[in-house]
Amino acid sequence: QLQASGGGLVQPGGSLRLSCAASGRAFSVNAVGWYRQVPGEQRELIAGITATGDTHYKGFVKGRFTMSRDDAQNTAYLQMNALKPEDTAIYSCNLGSYIGTSYYPGRYWGQGTLVTVSS
Repeated sequence: QLQASGGGLVQPGGSLRLSCAASGRAFSVNAVGWYRQVPGEQRELIAGITATGDTHYKGFVKGRFTMSRDDAQNTAYLQMNALKPEDTAIYSCNLGSYIGTSYYPGRYWGQGTLVTVSS
């Protein structure tokens, strides 16, 4: 089971840190992906971290978002800086796997957390 948290209302240029907490013992051997979804659009992968800690980012978040993981806490994080209004979305996490630089989502999804960037 996964649970995303940490969303909220933030002004443009502000920061938030999202958490993805997992239950169960499989967390450390899985990659984790962060997705976001704007109403009316498809969910899209924005960042991922392999089981060994390598990170991958979509171009529009690279340099602003940083993903990390703490396997002792069964938690992955998404530090979001320099937020823009277009970052407004529901953010959710997934346990999956990487083959090369391609992320393959697993069947476990967390409930999303809403991030609103607005002045």
